[in-house]
Amino acid sequence: MDAHELQKSLQVTAADAVVVARSLGADQVEAGLSFDEGLSVAVRMGELESIERQRDRTLAITVYVGGRKGTASTTQSSPAALEATARKALSIASFTAEDEYAGLADEQLMTTEIRDLDLYHPWELTVEAAEELARRAEDTARAIDPRIKNSEGASVATGAGVQVYANSHGFCGGYPTTSHSLSCGVVAEGEDALERDYWVTAARNAEFLETPEHVGTEAAQRTLRRLGARQFSTRQVPVVYPAEVARGLFGHLISAIRGTSQYREASFLLDACGDRIFPEFIEIDEDPFILGAMASAPFDSDGVATRQRKLIDAGVLQGYVLSSYSARRLGLETTANAGGIHNLVVRPTAGSLQQLLGDLPGVFLVGELLGQGVNTVTGDYSRGAAGFWVENGEIVYPVHEVTIAGNLKDLFLGIQAVGSDIDVRGTVRCGSVLVEGLTVAGH
Repeated sequence: MDAHELQKSLQVTAADAVVVARSLGADQVEAGLSFDEGLSVAVRMGELESIERQRDRTLAITVYVGGRKGTASTTQSSPAALEATARKALSIASFTAEDEYAGLADEQLMTTEIRDLDLYHPWELTVEAAEELARRAEDTARAIDPRIKNSEGASVATGAGVQVYANSHGFCGGYPTTSHSLSCGVVAEGEDALERDYWVTAARNAEFLETPEHVGTEAAQRTLRRLGARQFSTRQVPVVYPAEVARGLFGHLISAIRGTSQYREASFLLDACGDRIFPEFIEIDEDPFILGAMASAPFDSDGVATRQRKLIDAGVLQGYVLSSYSARRLGLETTANAGGIHNLVVRPTAGSLQQLLGDLPGVFLVGELLGQGVNTVTGDYSRGAAGFWVENGEIVYPVHEVTIAGNLKDLFLGIQAVGSDIDVRGTVRCGSVLVEGLTVAGH
């Protein structure tokens, strides 16, 4: 059965689940049904290490009865299983507290057009072909330099799935997706220490993956440049977050403006809509319609039609990240973000990472962040880090065992530039970020 036939079959099952739950007494019903299958092959030190095949099918039925909510799930799709699951959800609802904000998103907000966003590109990959790709990546990395003594392995993964959503408004829709990746990590030995690093490429379409040789070379070079790391004295210096690390900064932004953080009053950006929280040159959009992107979607987990919007305009926060439930709690309208953000796009204001570094006489370039020292309630930011001391675009020496400290409010306002080297592998699409003087604590 191809993906589109499977989608039709799953939609019939989801719609049937809604009908069954309504017939049993639910005021409102929603059903989410997903089917996922995939293959992952890993090699290490030239030997096949693991082969994993995955095949999952899950149906979740959520019912609302008099403001009470209950959810139950099953891996079966027979009429008997649908009825048993719906009854279980109703039973759970009978024990929950009433919540005046619970319920489906408003009917008029349901999507009426499910766009084809180019998210489905199956990869007919055999175990043997996947093993060869992984070997090529690892072999390339291990051959770069004799100081590379060990390997954390290389792996190739491919997955495909269909997500379907139906509710008692009469909405029923779905779409297929694929995701593919190739990664490699190695260990290098210096005079007095071992260092490790890795690289990964990911895409909806396997044709857009970087070659195994590129992945292996990048993993090796990133590892080798960390050899000879030292501490340095505590100082306040410009800090550059490369694109793959900078994504996390904007992840903290999303956490702070998410509806749950706002209605729980647990955010350093509480009631910040309309406030300038970045420099005036910062522009951030949400664009769920980027073809082939990792976080594109025609509708959210509530069935609400996604839409393009300006989240940060001239540094000013334009709105929050809301599901229908959190929107009701705040007296606002959903932003179609049930299930998360859809492609946060941070507009570049400068050139490449190398150009950012070349303009500075001294800067700390982050290589890796460690620990979980971010408090999104207060904005306090303290992360262990390793990286590089860079002068006029050239790495002088690698650095380890330091801490970057500050407050996210100050950090956001202290952004000096966003590079054009945009990382498109995840939900946040941004380039490297230069931040003015942060405290980098060493010995």
